[in-house]
Amino acid sequence: MQANAGYKIVRLKNGAQSVHSLAHLETFHPVIGPVAEAEALYVNQLRLAERFENCRGEFVVWDVGLGAAANALTVLRTLCRVPGSIRLVSFDATLEPLQFALEWAAELGYLDGYTNQLRALISDKRVRWVAGQTTVDWQLCLGDFPALLRTAAARSLPKPHAILFDAYSPARNPAMWTQPLFSDLFKLLAPERPCALATYSRSTMLRVSLLLAGFFVGSGHATGEKEQTTIAANTLDLISEPLPHAWLRRARKSTGSEPLWEPIYRQAQLTPTTWDRLQQHPQFRDFAPNASLNSI
Repeated sequence: MQANAGYKIVRLKNGAQSVHSLAHLETFHPVIGPVAEAEALYVNQLRLAERFENCRGEFVVWDVGLGAAANALTVLRTLCRVPGSIRLVSFDATLEPLQFALEWAAELGYLDGYTNQLRALISDKRVRWVAGQTTVDWQLCLGDFPALLRTAAARSLPKPHAILFDAYSPARNPAMWTQPLFSDLFKLLAPERPCALATYSRSTMLRVSLLLAGFFVGSGHATGEKEQTTIAANTLDLISEPLPHAWLRRARKSTGSEPLWEPIYRQAQLTPTTWDRLQQHPQFRDFAPNASLNSI
């Protein structure tokens, strides 16, 4: 099924339906479907309901890669069962996948009950409502995300408790996976506010980039056919399985572990400078500090 030249509806193996981008040749939530993946990768892994319930004041979620809104709506459905105040900030370069999803809302299913809010978000870039004992304030930031992170406007955004990072893959969208982007993102976090980020990728390149940015990094829960994902945070307390010292050896031997320093996709081994910086990260503070590139 297809509504325009940019996207089409596809049926997954488990019967769920999702959106496929013809330009990027990628299907959103391609294995277990939009809702199941969002629940496993973000809602459960980031312990959003528990953390929201224990939050004093507004609970802030950054939704990086709004896309067709499956992640955002799954989070809202979960959190709106708990009394409190939610601030959701969604980022994307285009509204096309969301507009397409609204055209096919009946087939996708997960937009049920939120179509009015989504249309208001598209037109006004912000929508507020009350659901039972929960207040929701949903803001849309449309544009170049890497460039936005370096602006004064980004510094004025509410500091997140959780980040859903769901950009197209590094091979298709390298600008969203550079090490400078994750450094800029980390600088916007509030040190006194614990924040965890989850993403579907488990690549060594990504994990090195996050570590160099200042995050603590761990192995994330499996989703669908992915045996691991990645979770990162500004405190180790939010990571149940931190990357161990042994991971450094694998990173050293990998042919695709050096971060992307510019928005051009390529794979390369760690440079001596990157290796030195990795060893100095607090997560690996007990690792032999003078180990050379060739010693492991």
